[in-house]
Amino acid sequence: MGIYDGVKKYIRSHPHDVEAYEDWFEMARSEEDIEVCKEILRGISKTVSSPYVPIEDRYRGHDLMKKLNLMLAPHYFHHYCLYLEWNREPKRRFYQPRMKQLYPLTQALQDLEDNKLDLLGISLAPGVGKTTLALFYLTWEGGKHPEMQILEASHNTDFLRGCYDEINRIVDPDGEYLYNDVFPNSPRVNTNAKDLRIDLKTDKRFQTFEFTSLGSGNAGKVRATKLLYCDDLVDGRETAVNPIQLEKLWNLYTTDLRQRKQGDACKELHIATRWSVHDVIGRLEREYNGNPRAKFINIPVLDDNDESAFNYPYGLGYTTEMLHQQRAIMDSLDWNALYMGQPIEREGLLYEKDQLMRFIDLPDVEPDAVWAVCDTKDKGDDYFCMPILYQYNDNFYLGDVVYDNSLPEVAIPRLAKALVRNGVKQCRFESNSAGGRIATEVDAMVKSYNGITNITTKYTTANKETKIIVNSDFIKKNVYFLDDSKQSKEYRTFMNDLCSYTHVGKNRHDDAPDAMAMFVDFISSGIANKLELRKRFF
Repeated sequence: MGIYDGVKKYIRSHPHDVEAYEDWFEMARSEEDIEVCKEILRGISKTVSSPYVPIEDRYRGHDLMKKLNLMLAPHYFHHYCLYLEWNREPKRRFYQPRMKQLYPLTQALQDLEDNKLDLLGISLAPGVGKTTLALFYLTWEGGKHPEMQILEASHNTDFLRGCYDEINRIVDPDGEYLYNDVFPNSPRVNTNAKDLRIDLKTDKRFQTFEFTSLGSGNAGKVRATKLLYCDDLVDGRETAVNPIQLEKLWNLYTTDLRQRKQGDACKELHIATRWSVHDVIGRLEREYNGNPRAKFINIPVLDDNDESAFNYPYGLGYTTEMLHQQRAIMDSLDWNALYMGQPIEREGLLYEKDQLMRFIDLPDVEPDAVWAVCDTKDKGDDYFCMPILYQYNDNFYLGDVVYDNSLPEVAIPRLAKALVRNGVKQCRFESNSAGGRIATEVDAMVKSYNGITNITTKYTTANKETKIIVNSDFIKKNVYFLDDSKQSKEYRTFMNDLCSYTHVGKNRHDDAPDAMAMFVDFISSGIANKLELRKRFF
């Protein structure tokens, strides 16, 4: 049995012995065994959190954790972020309070350094910490590769000056950050506030950190040999809604910024709040679709339960209430782009959300009929989409909807229960693909619940896009949708996809407009024409 194995065996039977961990660390440090240091850190982290460990041993354990993170910091970005702020007050730290949410990004940035990726795109809402995390990453890369060039670009110089100042603070030998502990051989040697330049280790013609604004004519002025970092190239809504401006922006990126890259080792990092499907990060995502050397991450600000994904400690980030209020006052397309990372093609929108008719409560009388149609899930991230509409004279109220991209065994019981719950008498399933089989299963389940729904199927041969467009006028004139304040998360998702459908561009999801078009076809069919409806006077 080796010494390592003997120490590990001893610790397993004495898990609260901090001195044993210290001895283990000294052995690992003498051999520069980074993997063993990671194992020790996992163990001592559990030990110091135990209530059975004396307070003085906990302090020793925390000191050991600091040493371990210092050993790991040059190799792992996550540990660099932790060690960099070790001496700061907990509430003043950036990374640790946000670590749970930002850790996936930290790992993706690690992959960029480890040559697992050539390009990384990160889309996050404003104010959640994406730029500061990137600046931490830049200083880590600069410390590791001080003789190479890192170029940061953005939409204006004022923003870049703030980034320049923050990097200066991080690498300042007299500052509160511990950069110089991690990279003692990559000190700051020169700064140029006028031209926004910072050099590490040695003076160079092209400095370690260089900053430039988009379109400032960069030929011969700056270069990127290690990293080209683009942060929020779109300057605001005015540019985002202008296709000509977006095309100009793309051309500036491809002919100016990207031309500054030199050598095969230079990676690309794009971090942005999304504005448009045609912004730079969106176009790159389409260009690199299917390329394993490129990765694109988007984290919506609200999770699947409609709660904040970025509610940080110490009152940082966003509470769920704050986000719901923000959503209520914003244009829905802007909200989806900026906060959910789901930009929508504005040109050619078929349904304008603010132009659709709304209701708060159903009329206080029995409906003439209750209808439903179901567009079944085909593949991938498609949805089971079943709108349920209450008819009063010639008007239809979308009272309920099942909009579920779960597996059939999860969605089918929900479809059946919704039909029974709403007292639907007529429902048509599209029988394309697996629709016929699903209709049969839902029908059997409805009968087992003593439901009254008559379920029929129809195979559709009509062109989907044509069907959606020609039936849209009826929907705008005759269908009422729930007021935003009354919508469930599922209903809201359905409405977002309905109102994001464009007839001039690509659509990520067309299940909602397709199902509504199915509904118009259904009530216009022979079954609907045979139903005798009483005229209401209200």
